[in-house]
Amino acid sequence: MANAPHGGVLKDLVLRDLPIRSELLEEAKTIPELILTERFANVLIHPVVGLTKPGDVDHYTRVRVYQSIMPKYPNGMAHLALLPLAMRMGGPREAIWHAIIRKNFGATHLIVGRDHAGPGKNSKGEDFYGPYDAQVLVEKYQSELNIEMVPFQQMTYLPGTDEYQPVDEVPKGVQTLDISGTELRRRLRTGAPIPEWFSYPEVVRTLRESYPPRTKQGFVLFLTGLHNSGKDVIGRALQTTLNQQGGRSVSLLLGETVRAELSSELGFSPEGRHKNIARIAFVAAELTRAGAAVIAAPIAPYESVRTAARDIVTQSGGAGGNFFLIHVATPLEFCERTDRKGAYARARRGEIKGFTGIDDVYETPKKADLTVDITQQTIPEIVHSIVLLLETNGLL
Repeated sequence: MANAPHGGVLKDLVLRDLPIRSELLEEAKTIPELILTERFANVLIHPVVGLTKPGDVDHYTRVRVYQSIMPKYPNGMAHLALLPLAMRMGGPREAIWHAIIRKNFGATHLIVGRDHAGPGKNSKGEDFYGPYDAQVLVEKYQSELNIEMVPFQQMTYLPGTDEYQPVDEVPKGVQTLDISGTELRRRLRTGAPIPEWFSYPEVVRTLRESYPPRTKQGFVLFLTGLHNSGKDVIGRALQTTLNQQGGRSVSLLLGETVRAELSSELGFSPEGRHKNIARIAFVAAELTRAGAAVIAAPIAPYESVRTAARDIVTQSGGAGGNFFLIHVATPLEFCERTDRKGAYARARRGEIKGFTGIDDVYETPKKADLTVDITQQTIPEIVHSIVLLLETNGLL
């Protein structure tokens, strides 16, 4: 272990990474070299468990994955312990911090991987840090830290020879295959196959347990449109249809209901609208993560609040982070003409301020998954088109 009398080797598994076959193959080369220089050296697998980037695989699943690969190490050579710590995604500086922490656990060596604790790409699609910046910084200060940095290179799979090699050592023109973390999560969410070369069957099986089949995953149908556009009627009809099909609990979050029960203290300013939609998205994400079908039908007039709602659900909904934006594009004239409650008339008289479509803008969605209009389609036709959307995405 790391505090063994003769020192130890420590592998720091970054939260965004999952142990794949290439990691263990590289360790098979690295660890024997360390054993030659550090007698009786063992490996402490010490993953950080705590807050991490939105959308990452939860740490409970990661720990089960680590447990499933422990038998791949020689008997008694590897030990698994957890470090309750929130990732800061600080890249090289966080690698220094991790080295200090692991030195305090008694480790003599720290295996630092590619883009250690990196935040990924910025808004321009550029990497915040170079792939090996963390290795360079830890190596620079390793004598002061009194812990030796062991580099772990980026590996790639060569189908021609059925082996992994460091990217820098692959001859030019040789075919390689890779699956990124983002692509892995997409395959888990959609049930797409994960090739045998990518990881061990035990690892894939454990991951699949946390990502149920599409027909068992939750989803959010986010209906947006003007007041009296028909989204509430569509929402109720959808709820009935999905309940009739069975297989999932179905929750309906109508705009007026949420306003009364969750956001009664909020007004209709842009800030108030944003908070209201954020609350709806939070509740929807919690429900869909548990496998529920959620129908939300707020006005949600701004593109920014709809984008924020999508981000909350997709990032916090786990395997159920399936979000569909449905624009109920019923024309304002029809909504106003058929308004039995007289809300539009009161807004025209100035009795209601900030009323969407009258003295506040409704921004037409730029990326709706489906657009419907009750002046052009019947409610059953609209419900059928939404059901088809869910079927096309493998959710029904």
